Amino acid sequence: MNIGSVHLPGNLALAPMAGVTDQAFRVICREMGAAYTVTEMVSAKALCYQDKKTIPLMALAPDESPAAVQLFGSDPAAIEEAAAKVVEYAHPEIIDLNMGCPVHKIVSSGDGSALMKNPDLACRITEAAIRGSGGRPVTVKFRKGWDAEHVNAVEFARMQQSAGAAAITVHGRTRTQMYAGKADWEIIRQVKEAVSVPVFANGDVFTPEDAAEILRVTGADGVMIGRGCCGDPWLFARAKALLEGRPVPPLPTLEERCDTALRQFRMTCQLKGEHIACLEARKSYAWYLKGVRGGVKWKSRLTQLSTMAEVEEITRQMKEILGPQQQEC
Repeated sequence: MNIGSVHLPGNLALAPMAGVTDQAFRVICREMGAAYTVTEMVSAKALCYQDKKTIPLMALAPDESPAAVQLFGSDPAAIEEAAAKVVEYAHPEIIDLNMGCPVHKIVSSGDGSALMKNPDLACRITEAAIRGSGGRPVTVKFRKGWDAEHVNAVEFARMQQSAGAAAITVHGRTRTQMYAGKADWEIIRQVKEAVSVPVFANGDVFTPEDAAEILRVTGADGVMIGRGCCGDPWLFARAKALLEGRPVPPLPTLEERCDTALRQFRMTCQLKGEHIACLEARKSYAWYLKGVRGGVKWKSRLTQLSTMAEVEEITRQMKEILGPQQQEC
C-alpha cells in the first residue's frame, strides 16, 4: 500500500504509544514484521522551544523506514514550525498528527482528541503541517468521536481528506471511553467507505485472528496495532503469516520472551542510559510475562530493578526457574 508517494511493504503498522513505542521497541517490532512504525507523540510547542527532552523522542533507527514522527498540538503556527523541524532533525518519510489522545493532560490544552470538537481548527492544523512538511505526506490519527452524543468520525475524516491528509487512522472508541468497552469497528468501516485515502483500523487487535477480522469487517487498507503488541511483538509475525495464508508461528517460548525483553532493555540502555532503561524494564518486563505460568510471582521483583546487572540476573533466574514450569503445562 502507498501513503502519498511512500510505499509501505505491508499493511501491519505499530501505533504510536507514549512511553511505549520508543526506538528500541520499534526496532523489535519491525524485526517481527511491522511494516510501518510511528514514534511516540511529540509536542509541537516543545519542539519549537527546542526542549532537550523532546528532540530524542523523534530519533529514528538507522534502518527504520518507512516511518513517521507524530506531532500533537492545537496551534497551527506551532505545528507548521514543528513539522519543518521534524524534517530537519529526523528525516521521516511521513508526519503523523495526533488528534486522538484521550489523556486529560493533553485534551485539557485543546490537543489530541479535543480537536474532534473543533473540526475546522483540526483542518487548519493539517494544512499547516503540510506546509511545513517539505512535501512529505501528512497523516492523521483520531477517534470515533468525543462521546456517544458526538460521534463525528465520518465527517471528520472527509474534512481531513479535503485538508490534504494522505492517510487516516481511526480508533474505534470515543474520547470518554478512553480504552474501556469494545472498539466500534463499524464506524471504521463507515470512514473507509467515506474517503478515498488509505485507512488504518485501530482498536482491540490482540491476536492474529483479530487482525484478519478487523480488516474483513472494516475493509480498511491496514491495521495499526497498539496495546495488543505490548510485550508481544510476535503478534506482527503471527498476524502477517495468517494474512498471507501461511501457518501461524507458535507463541514464543519463555526463553525467547526473556531474551527479546533483555535485548530491548539493552538497546534502551545504550540510547537513554542505565537509569531510564531500568525504569522502563520495571514496567515492560511484566508485559513480556503475560500468560506465563508463574510469572505473576516475579512482578514485585521486577518493579525494584535499578541496574542492568539486576536485569541480566533476573532474566537468568526466570529462564532457569520458570522455563521448566512452562514445559509442564
